[in-house]
Amino acid sequence: MAQQTLSGKVETQIQIQAPAARFYNIFRKKLNHLPNMSADVHGAKVHKGDWENVGSVKHWDITIEGKKTIVKEKIQAVDDDNKLITYSLFDGEISEGYKSFIMTLQVTDKEIGGLVKWTIEYEKLKENITASSPDTFLAFATTVTKDIDANLVEG
Repeated sequence: MAQQTLSGKVETQIQIQAPAARFYNIFRKKLNHLPNMSADVHGAKVHKGDWENVGSVKHWDITIEGKKTIVKEKIQAVDDDNKLITYSLFDGEISEGYKSFIMTLQVTDKEIGGLVKWTIEYEKLKENITASSPDTFLAFATTVTKDIDANLVEG
């Protein structure tokens, strides 16, 4: 019975003003610009591979719940036709609390702007962990999404 509480899925959707293709392109081809677009992203560097291909690993310095943290992210899958990218997050706090932590970004076109959907599927190592909750990472993703959208609309 306790096993069921260890894994789960959370998601959120954010309406954006920028065209879906422009927004998606930031994650697909211009991820290195993120620290210039969001105050919650302090640094990013390629750890292995490059910025955009499956299997590539990036090292991020970010702020979650008001505290600076480090996380590594690996691109698991890319589907340009559906504007969908799947990442696995690991290292640092995440590896201390989670067996797996998968974030998926999907951007869809709307008549005006687009819709950004973030999904997190996770499996905790044990019931009570000290790592940030998946909901906290969704809040971070929401903030970054709004920051990017504001940049694209202004620019």
